Amino acid sequence: MKIYISADMEGVAGVVHDAQLGPEGFDWERACDLYTDEVLAVIAELRELGAGDITVSDSHGTGLNLRIDRFPAGVRLVRAWPRRLGMMEGIDHSYDGAILLGYHSGSHNPRGVRAHTMSSANVFELSLNGRLVCEAELSAYLAGHFEVPVWMLSGDDAICDEIVGSMPNCEPAVVKHAISYHSADSLVPKDALEVLRGATRKAVARRKEIQPVALAGPVTMDLAFKNHRPTELLAYLPNVEQLDAHRVRFVGKDILEVSSFFEFALNYSPDLKP
Repeated sequence: MKIYISADMEGVAGVVHDAQLGPEGFDWERACDLYTDEVLAVIAELRELGAGDITVSDSHGTGLNLRIDRFPAGVRLVRAWPRRLGMMEGIDHSYDGAILLGYHSGSHNPRGVRAHTMSSANVFELSLNGRLVCEAELSAYLAGHFEVPVWMLSGDDAICDEIVGSMPNCEPAVVKHAISYHSADSLVPKDALEVLRGATRKAVARRKEIQPVALAGPVTMDLAFKNHRPTELLAYLPNVEQLDAHRVRFVGKDILEVSSFFEFALNYSPDLKP
């Protein structure tokens, strides 16, 4: 088996607060260890089940959070930004399945630890073909473009509930229950690792039941920002329509083109260096 793992940090057991999510936080180093432990537990289980080729995408924050020196030989690690395919950079038709580890609910969800869509500071909402989506669904559609099914997703109970309708048969792994945006009733790491390994086993055993989810082109993306200026400036582009003071629309021939525009919209600045 050839497996793609896209990993985020907000859905990791024990991770609940800003202080854990970036290098400036006093508990970030420890959170990076928790994050790495969960990814390594899934890799170990996949190896036992016969996976010989595994790619991991560090898809949180700087993309430099996973402890690369702790990874076993033979694993590929996608790090840092920018990437045209965002959290799924490197996915292609050669993969048998994908796992979304440590994901969280979308900004439109009233529940969930750190519920946001791509940028809690800048993005208000993201919709594809008229339907609000979260990061997990965007990742699943990118995988689906290459006919790769998402076998398993881990995170809090809010994200596992959120994707039931859009990602049928995906195996959920709940490692914490959301109390509020910055609070959760979490499993301790040792128990969370057992849940992840068990869900990985179930997902691999059920893999023939799980089909890819894809969006046929063209794909319409409506992107709502929390501030006015990104909307105004993006509307200068001839293929972008300004819908209101906070919202723009882009129509791509497929989800890949939409992803490229989305990454541009979130990352471009004229003072970028080098």
